[in-house]
Amino acid sequence: MCSLCGVLGAEDHWTDASARPETFRGARTQTRRQERFERIALANRILRHYRLTLGDFQGRSYVLRSATGRQELVPNLVGMWGAAEKLAGRPCDPLDLDLLDALERD
Repeated sequence: MCSLCGVLGAEDHWTDASARPETFRGARTQTRRQERFERIALANRILRHYRLTLGDFQGRSYVLRSATGRQELVPNLVGMWGAAEKLAGRPCDPLDLDLLDALERD
């Protein structure tokens, strides 16, 4: 899919609490934007281990960047992992012991 189609076709993900507050009873009230930037911050804690960063793209998609300047537009956080492995040139395992140690140190 081209980048433009990915941006235009992106819909809210089923896990977006701000889009469906009745589904997530007891969840704190956040705007869609607040929730999105909180997810980006959490993803960046993990991606830092792989020398990658995630950013917002027009509030509808994400842009994943490598330390060397390569970048890829991804429609959602699920699609981010395949792109992360491609840009990092290695598997991105969320249960990697080195990653878990780094997260604990932070």
